[in-house]
Amino acid sequence: MADVTPFPFASLSELKDRWPDFPVGADAYANTQLEDASQFILDTVPTAGAADPKTRRRIVCAVVKRAMPESDEAGMESIQQSGGPFSQTFKPVNPNGDFYLTKQERKALGDGAQKAFGVTIAGPCNATHLPWCNLNFGATYCSCGADIAGEPIYEGA
Repeated sequence: MADVTPFPFASLSELKDRWPDFPVGADAYANTQLEDASQFILDTVPTAGAADPKTRRRIVCAVVKRAMPESDEAGMESIQQSGGPFSQTFKPVNPNGDFYLTKQERKALGDGAQKAFGVTIAGPCNATHLPWCNLNFGATYCSCGADIAGEPIYEGA
């Protein structure tokens, strides 16, 4: 069956709808970022393909918005200014434009969901059970003890 997941997870117009101060002239760069961020999400959270398309759209737009450079002070982690011989220091939040997902976004994409599983530790029992052992009557447990000792030890063996 072919994958019907739209790629990238969001279009440029959907990104602009979620980002009122979208940088002017960054359309081509944003399209590339949307594709790269969609692949990043699939690489880091393999279950993301099964997530709701609206969730994927919201998250890929948030990832691209965080990764694209800001032109003003909105993308700064801290700003320091001094008065006497004039000093300014700007520390950007994401200076390299790296993609990253928050814990909440990972959870929304289905990452870390608990799954039940079982582990066989003793292997199959090759013992011969007594004719009146509960296993012979459709039970899921042995009443003659052959599964423990390898031979019947209970019920008058």
